[in-house]
Parts: sequence; C-alpha cells; structure tokens
Amino acid sequence: MKKSTQLGSYNNDFYRPGSFFKRITWYCINFIIFHTSLPFPTFLKVGLLKVYGGRVGSNAIIKPRVNIKYPWLLIMGDNVWLGEDVWIDNLGLVTIGDNVCLSQGCYLLTGNHNYKSVGFDLMVKEIVLEDGVWIGAKAIVCPGVVCRSHSILSVQSVAIDELCEYGIYQGNPAIFKKNRQIS
Repeated sequence: MKKSTQLGSYNNDFYRPGSFFKRITWYCINFIIFHTSLPFPTFLKVGLLKVYGGRVGSNAIIKPRVNIKYPWLLIMGDNVWLGEDVWIDNLGLVTIGDNVCLSQGCYLLTGNHNYKSVGFDLMVKEIVLEDGVWIGAKAIVCPGVVCRSHSILSVQSVAIDELCEYGIYQGNPAIFKKNRQIS
C-alpha cells in the first residue's frame, strides 16, 4: 500500500525566525510602509530594514509594493534596485551583492516543502545573488539557488539550479541561452 501525505502531522516547530513581537511589528511595518502603493522614500525603508537587523549597503532603490518577509535574514550590497511588487520570501538568508537589479514582480523563494515526507516538512535554503545579477520581471528564484556574478534570469523564468557567471538564462526551468556581453 502506498503512503499518503498527512497534512495533520505537519510540524515546523524547529523553525524559529524571530520572536513573536519582532515578527508582528515587522509585519505591520512591512504592510504599511513597504507593501503599499504609497511612495514612501527609500531612505525611510532602508532605515527600517536596518532597525530590524537587515544589512543594507548604500544607494538602494526600493520601489512601492515590495514585500520582505524577514529583514533580519536579508543582506543587500550597494546600488541594489528592488522594483515594484518584488517579493523576498526569505524564510532563510538572502544575500544580494552589489549592483543587483530585481525587476518588477520577481520572487525570491527560500522555503519549500518535502513532498516525499508524510508530514510535508518545511525545507529552507539560502539564496545568493552575486554582484551584477539581474532578475527579470516576474522571474522566480527557488530555494538554494546561487546566481553567479552578472548572470541574468529572463522575464518569467524560473531558476531551480545555479546560474553561471555572465550567463543569460530563460524558461521554466531556466536554461542557459548565451553569454552576457557588457560593453
């Protein structure tokens, strides 16, 4: 007889992303200041990220309707652009290098579920975007992915494996198309 998924046995008690107070106050700030169409200034957003433990370099640009799960699990370098509707669902650490562009609607996803487990266990893996990476509009970066220096994930593509440096990737799942040339 084949086993089946039993969601009633799901248990993620091992996962402790921060105190209840920290999470609930961040949720409110994220909702009011970040995940809104109101154009609050980037310096305010950067300051709040830092207050909540985020490490943010200089010259960030954070557009409206950005959703960041836990700033204390976020490291951003210098000159990082976060476009409208970017969602950083960082149950695990997300590291973003210098001069990285996250275009409108892209999604960084650090959590998933173990479909082989009866309890559908939570799995969390880091994401690393090295210097010069560009994640295209509505593209998805899956848990555990490393996007190497200056790689590009094209519009609506899904990265499930490492992207090589200066590579341009497209599709679902994303595959290498050609090398990036910067003049």
